[in-house]
Formats: sequence, structure tokens, C-alpha cells
Amino acid sequence: MKIRWLSVLLVCCISFTVPGAGIAKQLRPASQPPNIIFILTDDMGYGDIGCFGAKAIKTPNLDRMAREGLRLTSFYVASPICTPSRAALLTGRYAARMGAQQMQLANVLFPTHKTGLPQTETTVATALKRRGYATACVGKWHLGSVAPHRALDHGFDSYFGIPYSNDMKPTPLMRNEETLEEPVNQTTLTRRYTEEAVAFIDRSKDKPFFLYLAHNMPHIPLFASEKFRGKSAGGLYGDVVEEIDWSVGEILAAVKRLGLDRNTILFFTSDNGPWYQGSAGDLRGRKGWTYEGGIRVPGIVRWTGHIKANTVSDEPLCTIDFFPTAMALAGEKDAQTVTKQPLDGKDALPFLLGQTKKPQENLYLFFDGIYLQTARLGKWKLHIARWNVPRYYPGERRNLTLAKPELYDLLVDAGESYDLAADHQEIIKNLQMQIVVALKTFPEEIQQANADLMKEP
Repeated sequence: MKIRWLSVLLVCCISFTVPGAGIAKQLRPASQPPNIIFILTDDMGYGDIGCFGAKAIKTPNLDRMAREGLRLTSFYVASPICTPSRAALLTGRYAARMGAQQMQLANVLFPTHKTGLPQTETTVATALKRRGYATACVGKWHLGSVAPHRALDHGFDSYFGIPYSNDMKPTPLMRNEETLEEPVNQTTLTRRYTEEAVAFIDRSKDKPFFLYLAHNMPHIPLFASEKFRGKSAGGLYGDVVEEIDWSVGEILAAVKRLGLDRNTILFFTSDNGPWYQGSAGDLRGRKGWTYEGGIRVPGIVRWTGHIKANTVSDEPLCTIDFFPTAMALAGEKDAQTVTKQPLDGKDALPFLLGQTKKPQENLYLFFDGIYLQTARLGKWKLHIARWNVPRYYPGERRNLTLAKPELYDLLVDAGESYDLAADHQEIIKNLQMQIVVALKTFPEEIQQANADLMKEP
């Protein structure tokens, strides 16, 4: 009898003294799949974060996230503009596969457009929802503002945000199908998105959840709350980025408070490079170009106890890899069985967990609209076409196939300053052959638009 009472007393003492014991009842069984949080900014440059070289802008929470996880220095988006970039992220497929007419691939979707992400596409939200995940989209959607192209039509249980860019009119703040405020007070936007995201985490803590938090900024026009306005050495742009960094800190704090650190993987990146403000670091080009400055973005992944802390990799990865990686996290061995469409991304989970030294090799294709302009394989990047004038300059814009392809070694020349084509013709020929094979799998309209690239070298 004394031994029994001593055991009870010991258990009680442990429950009051072991850190985290008070939240133990909130922890899910280890057999359940992890929560997934993807934080996406709009038009943030490669050099706008402290751990990626920013000096004028302070980002202590993102820097801490990088120290506690993996910093990806060759992380890409599939397009240098909003709509196709987001389509690729959520589906694991190049937007050029989805039909130029439906997706307005030559530009971006506007409020007057009645098209958007086709119902034939399977999003990561739809796939995770089928596997028992709670799903929420908070922020900028920009893949269609009318049914059946909205976030609610593509696997998200709830939506809160502006359905497109913050410079488009009207600018409504919506909850599901209800307009809460029009025009929205954008000085409160980052804070309200953060509060909504934290509330979703709170109410979803007892089951697996997927949170897609897509900030509208630092896309122009720029707005910061009174708490952050005028505080950054980077001006108003810096104020906006520093408030987004605060938001990341709030998300990290909520996950930790609920005891979900070891069962929550967090991704952070931007939808493309910087527009008129912001820094692309040492990279060439900006938003709207398939130079590195338009498509290489800061990438951070954190998963306490699973991803080795304070690690850095220059191995190339792309947002098209998110879909198959999320499926692997959810326990799906073959992501291709989830969707009826062929995937362009590959599962990066073994690499993120340190089980392999390199991710699966993938030829990354960088389209701008319907035109394929550059491609990367390993350390090599091939330029095969580009615009005659910058995207946002006046004048007729035409896609021009380069008379002589350009080749850059990105391991030593991330600024794309030194064309090595003359010394590596065999590498160029090999890449061109792989591009021909890849393009043959795209719709006829994409093949016709890139007919010059379909000729075998």
C-alpha cells in the first residue's frame, strides 16, 4: 500500500515539475502526421532578410528561424510574377501546363477576370484535407476571385484576406464569401493576418493542420502599423518587412506555446523577387525577369527535432517541390497517385531531414508567361530567351530567343556575370536536349510558343 501511494505521489510531483507537462494533454500521438505552415511574402527580395545579408532591415525572428532550421541559399519560385508562381507552389506543377487562357499566364489575374486555377488541378490543401488535415488560407490568394477558382474551391476550409494584390481595386478584406471591409485599412493588414493565423493554430491544435499564410506585402503600395512605421533604417519598405518578421515571431511563439514545436514544420519564402524597392542582394535582375533576382528567393525551413539546426545548403530547390514534400509529410509514399496530372516537383523530405546529401536531381524550368526563358540543372543555368524590354517598362514587349544560349556556373557566379558558353558546348547541348524532351510534355499552345526551343541541337 505504501508503495502504491508513493507511486501516485511521484507521478503528481512530475506533472507539476516537468517543463511542458501542463500542455501534455494537447500533444498528439507521435504517429500522427506533422502540422505544415507555409509563410509566403509578396515581392520580398533575396537580400531583404538579415540572414541573407540585409543590413538596413532587422529580422531577428526570421534569423532565429534560420538558426533553428535550414537556410536554403538556392531556393527558387517557378515564375517571376505572382499568379503563376502561386499556382506552381500549391500544385507542384508549372502554371504553363494549366492553359494560358484560363490562368492569364501572360500576366497576372485581375479582379475583372472570371478565370483562375482550374478545377482539374489538385492543390496541396485539397490533398491534405482528404488526409484529415484542417486547412486555412490567410492573406493573398490571387488564383481567381470567383467560383470555382477561389481558395474555398481548392481545399481550404476557411479563407481570410484580400483575394488578389493590394494595389488592385476594389480592395476588400474577406472572410470566406463575406466582405468585411472595403477598402481594407491596409495599415492593420499584417497584424490582422497574424491574429487570424494564430487563432487557426489555436483551434486546430488537436488535429493535423495546414496553414497557408500569404502576406500581401511588401508588394506596393506599402503599409505598416503605427508600432512599426518609421522604425526601420530601410524606410517604409523596411518597416513593412520588420512587421512581417514580427508576424513570423508570433507564429513561432504560438506553436511553442501549444507544445507543437516538434510536430510542426514551417516554410518561409517569397513569391518572386523585389519590384521597385527591396534588395535582390548580389543577384542580377528583379521581379518580372528570369534572371536570378526575379526567381531566386530566401528560403527557410524549420522543424524542431527533425531538421538539423543552423544548417545552410546551396543545393537548388523550388516551390514546385513543396507539393510532393507535403504529401510525404502526410504519409503518402507516391505523390503522383494523389493527382491525375503529372507532377513537376520532387519529394525533398529526405534531403531536408539530412538523410541524403543532395535533393533529387531536377531540371528546373523558368517560364515567364507562356515562354520558357531559362533553366537550371545542378550548378548550371542556361539562358535561351528573354524579353526585349523589362516587363514594367513602356513599349511593346516581345520574347526573343537568344541567337547564342548563355551558360552560367551559379556556384561561383550567382550574379550571372560571366557567360561560359564558349567553353562548355557539350553541357549546353545536353541541357537543350533535356529541354526538348520536357517541352514535349506540355500543352500544344506552349509547344507552339516555344517552337524555336523544340529543335534538337
